[in-house]
Amino acid sequence: MLDKEQACPLCSTGEGSQEVKRYLYILLLLSVSACATSSDFELLRQDTNEIRRDMNSLKERTANIAKEDSFTALRESQAETTARLSEISKEIQELRGRFEENKYFFEKTLKDSTVEKNLIRTQIAGIEAEVKLLRDRLASLEGQLKTVEPPKETANTSAVLSASAEKEEQAAEDKDTTEDTTKAYETAYQTFKDKKYKEAREKFDAFIKNHPKGDLTDNAQFWIAETYNAEKDYESAILAYETLLKKYPASDKTNGALLKQGFAFIELGDKKTAKIILEKLIEKSPDSREAELAKKKIADISKKSGPKK
Repeated sequence: MLDKEQACPLCSTGEGSQEVKRYLYILLLLSVSACATSSDFELLRQDTNEIRRDMNSLKERTANIAKEDSFTALRESQAETTARLSEISKEIQELRGRFEENKYFFEKTLKDSTVEKNLIRTQIAGIEAEVKLLRDRLASLEGQLKTVEPPKETANTSAVLSASAEKEEQAAEDKDTTEDTTKAYETAYQTFKDKKYKEAREKFDAFIKNHPKGDLTDNAQFWIAETYNAEKDYESAILAYETLLKKYPASDKTNGALLKQGFAFIELGDKKTAKIILEKLIEKSPDSREAELAKKKIADISKKSGPKK
């Protein structure tokens, strides 16, 4: 004889097994008893409906549990994805920050290197100009020595040469103070005012060679620089101003030379070097008119440059 589990495997599995057992038990009773009443059948029908409702409820709960598990898994997956995206975004921002920092450092280094190169180039050009001037003077002296006849060996030769040299030096100084000197300078200056810059430059250059120790020699050098500036040859102007600053540091034109040199660098687009030179002028002569102009120009540069980013 089969036991209950062998007769109905469904009776031993899942939720609602007790109702199934109860249903089978009633059927067994009805099959054995021929005296079953209508109330027994009604009871059987009610139990059957109750079992069906329980089975449907079980299915719905099972479906809901599966749906909730699926939704929970999906939500956890989305949360994990969102966290990962946030982490990646943060890493990208950090990389971008490091890139901007490296870019700024590289551009700053390159700009500083360019400024130093321009200063060195200016200094080299100034030295070359001084060397050329010394060579010209040496060649002139050598030419003068060749034209001088050898002196006779006499006891007073040294005295004669010394007296002659003193006379020549005195004559040169007297010549620098004559009206001809002033006239030569004024002629060159008038040529400059007439905007004949190349011709004016040649006349000022000749004036310097003829009067190397004159009172107006430093002024002549300044106006040479101004001729280049007027022609917008700013590099040549910067070198000419530098010659004035090196050879005539006590000149009353040094303030103007520094100011105009700074302006020339601005015209070349090198505002950083210009600012250094203008600040040097302010430090050298803080109460001068040129220093006031330098302060205004520095403020203008800063305004146009704007705040650093």
